[in-house]
Amino acid sequence: MQFLNPGSENLSNLAQRKKALLKQITSIQNPFIKSLVQLQEKAKARKQSGTFLIEGQREIMLALKGGYELETVLFYPELISESQISKLTNNRIQLIEINKEVFEKLAYRDTTEGVIAVAKSKNLKLSNLKLSEKPLLLIAEAPEKPGNIGAMLRTADAAKLDAVIIANPKGDLYNPNIVRSSVGCLFTNNIATGTTAEIIAFLQQNKINFYCATLQNSTSYHTQDYTKPTALVVGTEATGLTQEWRDAATQNIIIPMQGEIDSMNVSVAAAILIFEAKRQRGFGI
Repeated sequence: MQFLNPGSENLSNLAQRKKALLKQITSIQNPFIKSLVQLQEKAKARKQSGTFLIEGQREIMLALKGGYELETVLFYPELISESQISKLTNNRIQLIEINKEVFEKLAYRDTTEGVIAVAKSKNLKLSNLKLSEKPLLLIAEAPEKPGNIGAMLRTADAAKLDAVIIANPKGDLYNPNIVRSSVGCLFTNNIATGTTAEIIAFLQQNKINFYCATLQNSTSYHTQDYTKPTALVVGTEATGLTQEWRDAATQNIIIPMQGEIDSMNVSVAAAILIFEAKRQRGFGI
């Protein structure tokens, strides 16, 4: 009588499932690869498909930790091992092995570590935010530079803010420049978008004080109490915050400066305000 080893059978089934999920693409003319190039280059393609690309092992792992769903993982075996790939995937994710030409066509940055994932976008509505009893939020109105957005997301992650809200966004947050500059913090933060009017109404409904960084009718930022439910609001370096924010603010605030200019990089200003609020809340003491 012949007995089957249950462990061997399970391993065999697992190998068969992985084999079924594994495909190979070696041409940049492949229609699927062309569609991924569109995801890298065009916000319209990302919006229509509801997907975007993530490059790099750390970024993919942070996206998974942040609750993002992966549809496909493409990998270049010369740069990443099968064991490394197995840490990023499960039995439901399509695996595609690609060659150097396809990888270089898709890779947006130089150090991508040989792996690119297709992920589903999240719904970034204000109503989806879950806040603590005394939340601390960062709000940025119409930020234009992906590098600044990425830097603010990194600071928000470091300070473990309740959420980052983008008012009147100029583009979609799944722009590869933002994904790259945030070094994965796009996925570690709670993020929402909305119009200025919608966000002000949201803050008022939730009884959250909001302090607007602006030159007009302002008091020094360190004189305010940020231990209550608080939102810190920053605008663009070029034009600052709109009048709608300045008129509705709990208090307009300013970071005093001693040099010749009257403004600083928006991500730096946001960091100063955030960590003053964290200091008042006992962080680092």
